[in-house]
Amino acid sequence: MKKWRAIDITMVALFVALMAIGANVTSFLVIGGVPITLQTFFALMAGLLLGKRLGAVAMLCYMLIGLAGFPIFSGLSGGLRILISPTFGFILSYILLAFTVGWIREKNSSLAGFIISSFVGLILNYLFGTNWMYFSYKWWAQAPDSFSYAVAWSWMLIPLIKDIIFTAVAGIIAYRLNNAYFKRSSLKIH
Repeated sequence: MKKWRAIDITMVALFVALMAIGANVTSFLVIGGVPITLQTFFALMAGLLLGKRLGAVAMLCYMLIGLAGFPIFSGLSGGLRILISPTFGFILSYILLAFTVGWIREKNSSLAGFIISSFVGLILNYLFGTNWMYFSYKWWAQAPDSFSYAVAWSWMLIPLIKDIIFTAVAGIIAYRLNNAYFKRSSLKIH
C-alpha cells in the first residue's frame, strides 16, 4: 500500500472543494429533475490528474462529507436524505468515473488517452446516473405524470451538450497540466 503524502491529502481536499463549488455554481438551474452543474467536469479532472486511486478517494470523500450533512451537493444540500434522491446515482458514479478515467489515463498518457478516458468517464456517469434516476422515480420517488425511461433520458439532453464540451476541455486541460506541471515537478501525484 502506498503511503499518503501531504501533497496527496492536499490534492484530495482540493478536488472535494472543487466538487462542492462545481455542484453549486449553476445548480439552481434545473431541467426536468436534473440540476445543471460542473461536477462531472471536476470528477473527470480528479481522475485525470490524481489517477485512479486518489481520484476515487477524492470523490468518495466528497460523497461522505455531503452525506455527513455538509451542504456541498447540488442546491447546497447534504445529509442522508440524498440517498433516496433521484440524482444520487450521479454522486455515486463520480467514484467509478474517477477510478476508471484514472486507470485508463495511467495506461495511456497521450492527449488522445486523456480525451478518450474522459469520454469513457462521461458515458459511465450518464449510464449509472440516469438509470439510477429512472429507477428511483419508478420505485420510491414521486414520478412526474407520463414519466418513462425515454423521458429520463430526454432530461439529460441539455446537460449532455454542456458535458460533451466540458469533457473534451477536461481532457485537453488535464493533459496540458500533467505535462506542464506534474511531469516536471517533484510533486508527482501518482
